[in-house]
Amino acid sequence: MTPGARVAAAIEVLDRICAGEPAEKALTNWARGARYAGSKDRAALRDHVFSVLRCWQSCAARGGGETGRALMLGALRDQGIDPDDLFTGDGHAPEPLTEAERVLGEPDAAAMRDLPEWLWERFQASLGADAEAAARALRTRAPIMLRVNLRRAARDEIIARLLDEGIVARPVGIAQSALHVIEGERRIAGSQCYSEGWIELQDGSSQAAMDAVEVPEGTRVLDYCAGGGGKVLALAARIEAAFFAHDAAPSRMRDLPARAARAGVKVRCVDRPEGRFDLVLCDAPCSGSGTWRRTPEAKWALTPDRLTELTEIQAQILADAAPLVTVGGQLVYATCSVLNEENQFIIESYSSNNPGWSLVGMQQWPISDEGDGFFLAQLRRDC
Repeated sequence: MTPGARVAAAIEVLDRICAGEPAEKALTNWARGARYAGSKDRAALRDHVFSVLRCWQSCAARGGGETGRALMLGALRDQGIDPDDLFTGDGHAPEPLTEAERVLGEPDAAAMRDLPEWLWERFQASLGADAEAAARALRTRAPIMLRVNLRRAARDEIIARLLDEGIVARPVGIAQSALHVIEGERRIAGSQCYSEGWIELQDGSSQAAMDAVEVPEGTRVLDYCAGGGGKVLALAARIEAAFFAHDAAPSRMRDLPARAARAGVKVRCVDRPEGRFDLVLCDAPCSGSGTWRRTPEAKWALTPDRLTELTEIQAQILADAAPLVTVGGQLVYATCSVLNEENQFIIESYSSNNPGWSLVGMQQWPISDEGDGFFLAQLRRDC
């Protein structure tokens, strides 16, 4: 496909999204009808679509509307690309610009934040002077981060092995196991390093948060909201302990046993946690506001009512998990959110209503070149 044809395909997919079709479904449906498209074409199309999703408001302002054509026009202008080079009408490229489309739109300050107006108020309340920087960061691509399985090899050794497979990665300071992939990210899943459990895809802030959790040798550890199991695997790579994983939707843990075996660690998946645990991790469902570079569609789907619903779920998860912690043990609460409602306010409310617990520590990681926005709080059960 030519660059112009890729833009035309992105316009088609964006029109489907504008009509209410989820982005991943729209991309999949397009690919099924375009057997001629190669892997590079599909990757380029995905990049176009996600660039628009991250910057919907500013793209609409620069392109003069919220159709697929207008949004792609705005996205190209945002990237400093002359639309006339791609809107040529030749072959499968989009038709040339009209006179009306040649009038340059200029987004105002609010549009350049690319956040719903009601959400911007929450960002300011939560992040203060850092709110503008966080909003700007969410307009960009997230870094591709790897966690080195330090049980298997040192970080420098893995860098060399990855390079042999055409993957360029560099160490970063956010976590001792973290690598930032600079080149060859689409080779990761098929690499020997991945298949043999030397690396896992995991955000840098998530790695740093798990490094911050103290896990004594020989204890019982429960990941109460395990999902795919990335965090319990990170903990298990650090220390010898008995690791258990639970999720309200057990199907989310479907791949965890195979991942654990590949990494050389033991994690037992349980439908109903039994007994007490020295550490219970609650990586609670949240808005994901710290990860919207990766899932930008969620930024526009979040509503005030949904945020309230999430905070109620988070409070209930803490209440349900707390009885599983032994006296002297820790209840660890985590989210990939940057909003106070899902972070500090949840912990403050729990602490004030449960006097038998002490706050051991609370940390927050910003949206950065090495990781997503992330929050971690550690509570100790005193009695």
